[in-house]
Amino acid sequence: MTRRGGIKRGGERWRARKGRSADRPQRADYDEVTKSNHHYETYYNNLGIVEVNEKNEFWASLRRQLPNSFRFAGSKAQALPVQKILRERYIPEIISIEYEGAKVEPPTPIPWFPNQLAWQMTTPRNVVRKFAPFRSFQQFLVSETSVGNISRQEIVSMIPPLLMDVKPAMVVLDLCAAPGSKSAQLIEMVHGGEEARIRQVSRDRAKNEGREMSPEGPALEAEIDEEKQLGDWSDQGRSTGLLICNDVEYKRAHMLIHQMKRLNSPNLIVTNHDATMYPSIKLPLEPQSGGKPAASNKYLKFDRILADVPCTGDGTSRKNINVWRDWAPGNALGLHPIQVRILVRALQMTKAGGRVVYSTCSMNPIENEAVVASAIERCGGLSKVAIVDCQDALPGLIRRPGVSKWNVMDRTGVDVYQSWEDIRHDPGRLVESMFPPKEPLPLDRCMRIYPHLQDTGGFFITVLEKKSEIKAKPEAEPKQAEARPSIVSVVDEIEAKHTTNGTDPIAKIDALDSIAPPQASEDAEGVSAAARQNKEVAPSEPLSSRKHELDDQADIYMSTKRPKFREEVDEAAPRGAEDRQVHYPPPPGAQLDISRPEAANLPEPRESLPADDAVIQPFSPPLKQSSAVYQGKRNTGQQLFEEPFKYLSPDHPELLAIYEFYNLSPSFPRDRFMVRNATGEPVKTIYYTSELARDILTANEGTGLKFVHCGVKMFVKQDVQRENTCKWRIQTDGLPVLEAWVGEERVVRLWRRSTLRKLLVEMFPKADDEGLGEIGERIRSMNYGCCVLRVEKGEGEEAFDERMVLPLWRSLHSVNLMLPKEDRKAMLLRLYNEIVPLENTTHKKKDAGGNREPPEPVKVPGNGYDLQAIMDATSDEEERVEEETAEPGLGIDEA
Repeated sequence: MTRRGGIKRGGERWRARKGRSADRPQRADYDEVTKSNHHYETYYNNLGIVEVNEKNEFWASLRRQLPNSFRFAGSKAQALPVQKILRERYIPEIISIEYEGAKVEPPTPIPWFPNQLAWQMTTPRNVVRKFAPFRSFQQFLVSETSVGNISRQEIVSMIPPLLMDVKPAMVVLDLCAAPGSKSAQLIEMVHGGEEARIRQVSRDRAKNEGREMSPEGPALEAEIDEEKQLGDWSDQGRSTGLLICNDVEYKRAHMLIHQMKRLNSPNLIVTNHDATMYPSIKLPLEPQSGGKPAASNKYLKFDRILADVPCTGDGTSRKNINVWRDWAPGNALGLHPIQVRILVRALQMTKAGGRVVYSTCSMNPIENEAVVASAIERCGGLSKVAIVDCQDALPGLIRRPGVSKWNVMDRTGVDVYQSWEDIRHDPGRLVESMFPPKEPLPLDRCMRIYPHLQDTGGFFITVLEKKSEIKAKPEAEPKQAEARPSIVSVVDEIEAKHTTNGTDPIAKIDALDSIAPPQASEDAEGVSAAARQNKEVAPSEPLSSRKHELDDQADIYMSTKRPKFREEVDEAAPRGAEDRQVHYPPPPGAQLDISRPEAANLPEPRESLPADDAVIQPFSPPLKQSSAVYQGKRNTGQQLFEEPFKYLSPDHPELLAIYEFYNLSPSFPRDRFMVRNATGEPVKTIYYTSELARDILTANEGTGLKFVHCGVKMFVKQDVQRENTCKWRIQTDGLPVLEAWVGEERVVRLWRRSTLRKLLVEMFPKADDEGLGEIGERIRSMNYGCCVLRVEKGEGEEAFDERMVLPLWRSLHSVNLMLPKEDRKAMLLRLYNEIVPLENTTHKKKDAGGNREPPEPVKVPGNGYDLQAIMDATSDEEERVEEETAEPGLGIDEA
């Protein structure tokens, strides 16, 4: 099956079902693997990509294991306090360690990463296991990673987003996004300064209402001052930008969602499309003068696009040990056409003046400079697309310029060519665009990262700027070794040479064979067209994982069929056709979308559509399946059911009740709430999205665009049985977005460290517990239901250095922080440097067998039951539900 915009995971060698880990290949120890590959070493030695005096160091570094690296995630105000804990708590303990007479090297910051928010550790594993300070540090890393404050990411993978120059109001596309580490960086940039802006809006509201607010931390104060000068205040401080993340494989798209959900962004959309044919996204029609609708459709253009394309990954040999075993010259040859198509499509969808960042974890010029040169040539040359000089970007990053001359090795590794004209026989998978361009291009502006320069993996990055609208040229035709005779000429020659009466078919076949000898065909018995297409580009040995952030093994199944493209224009186009690549004859994807996993085993269509019908539209489901986008088998990782996105009316009764209960400010928009079900009614969860995300989802409803995720969970229904209690609690994911607009009636303020510790350690402490300290009286005076706990900054030993906001539930007899257990444990370790078991006070009501003891009803004259006993039983049931939703794995957000 063709894989574009992502890498197929597992392939034929590995189709393990859930729970069958024994079927998976066992990962070998890196130090025990023989790190030698004749073709790999010969190819790069002959290319001369490094100086002669650096070759030994270059290969020695490729044979060493990669250092561990990580990045502090979230906004600057969130990341810097966590970084401070590393500096002040763990680094002093680590630098005191001596091993074999020498001081152990502690984790160190990456010199070129902004604010020193990226770090690496080179300490060998055998040393880490020996000493307690390292074990404590490891617990800290695992804990903060689980809650999203730290992202385990390779150093070179952090570079492309930093070169995109993303501003908060921009619209950004990550074309090949899974597993999502770069996407996480991008969404942080889209939300840049948002926390500071919203905090300033809260200050202004408090001032108007005559309330005082606690001071901010130094990092946030500095950010507020900066945002006052440069920030986007058009939506009351909320970010107006958008990030769309895409991956061709549905299963990996959901892995991406899991990674991104930690960042809780309403400005994120995840799609599931082939990156080479990414569909145009419609925008709502703007009415003309007189209220008439616009004459033609309007389509979304992006300010920034990241094309971190599928590649051979031969720069990852320091962690992907199979590179040493599997590398072959033909690997890059099959990927080059796909990479060019992805980059051309990215340039088509970019605004004039926008940027496209192209990157791979390969060192091969065929996947790098050749792709850049080919895409620029197809898009009209340097007058249309410029290579941005990033020499001064990221001071401290050691890099090498791109190359302008290189040789091309055929798939056998025997023949090496300097130019396209040197090929005198059937070129096989070689195409002219793989060779150095004939017209000079400033390819030295491309950026190459080599392992020996700063102890990293190998990487390639190029920043392109679209100067004006483009008209992409058709893709070049493959070179033919020799012309084959036409059907007409063959028939004429048969009739001329053989005077038969037309009744002897064998004679005619023999005559045909003498004129046009049959060629070897892969149409073997039982081999499907899709299998032949896969075999055409599949290497003789399995390839290793190519996506830079993943270590699991994978096979690459890439098509090298070169479809013909009609001229593709950026300017106004017919409805549904703007910026779309047109294939003739159309590939299976034009009719069935062969990139979908469930389409892999279906036969190809026998007849080609006319050219006009071959415009690649988004896949549209049958009308009878309005609530499902695609269907497949759940146990194979295919999409079985995808609920639609339905926005609620601003006057929906449930929304009005929520606004009244939480006394939400009227300035918080009511037209951005949605649900994920076909009825369009809030059943379990209400989501919130940004304005632009809402416009895109509504304008493209029913078009077949494969949206798989959008929005942040804002409200989740809680099972309550008391009147005047709102059944919609604020979800942890949406609280940072909403809390500034919650009325004072549902706010509880906390100042003391000991009080928060009690709430973290104890689940469901009694509302009359004296240990609740400064919040006890306020809690007891509140109506039942969800409220916002604001942990304020103060001074002294009992005070906090930074402000925090948490969801709190007030029951009849108890209160409870609505946090999963893993979040509680992470906060205890971060704030108190403690690893303690959590206490659940409701367990005291269980018998020795672990069963909950229901209170016995007490009979009273009149109605037969004691009202207080019934209320107690109801309270116990609510606490049981709250307790269960706090279990790890489910979390309180499962609806």
